[in-house]
Amino acid sequence: MDQSSILHGTTILAVRHHGRSAIAGDGQVTLGRTVMKHGARKIRRLHNGQVLAGFAGSTADALALFAKFEAKIEEYRGNLERAAVELSKEWRTDRVLRRLEAFLVVADRESAFLLSGAGDVIAPDDGIVAVGSGGPYALAAARALARFTEMDAPTLAVEALRIAASICVYTNDSIVVESL
Repeated sequence: MDQSSILHGTTILAVRHHGRSAIAGDGQVTLGRTVMKHGARKIRRLHNGQVLAGFAGSTADALALFAKFEAKIEEYRGNLERAAVELSKEWRTDRVLRRLEAFLVVADRESAFLLSGAGDVIAPDDGIVAVGSGGPYALAAARALARFTEMDAPTLAVEALRIAASICVYTNDSIVVESL
């Protein structure tokens, strides 16, 4: 599944910066050229609030993946990397799961990963990863803000999403952020 197959209307950004982690997401959901919802919540706290997760893609598919990931993070007692790898292996090999059209972005204080149905478990070099329609804009803005400002992770994530919302018609400024 490539990122162009994602349902439009989602931007999710994870930022690890200055010892903190944050995931931010916009609230827009579109179907074709129609905005269906402005305030969707695409970010969750898992594992007693120690792990953050956000999704891009089909909502039903993402909710199924949240449940699977939550089970993995509990099974591996909060070990984010192990849970991410095990979910990706199952996602890629399971006949039902591999048809799910979504991406997960997960983070804790030490790491962040992008998970896809193709079996990808991508850990960004700089602690910043983004997906969805406005993902490339949010990623570029976050990298610039991280390099040239002293913002903390949650502030940086929100400001980068605001920049993405000003460029991408499928991203709005109804932003939710969770941080560790």
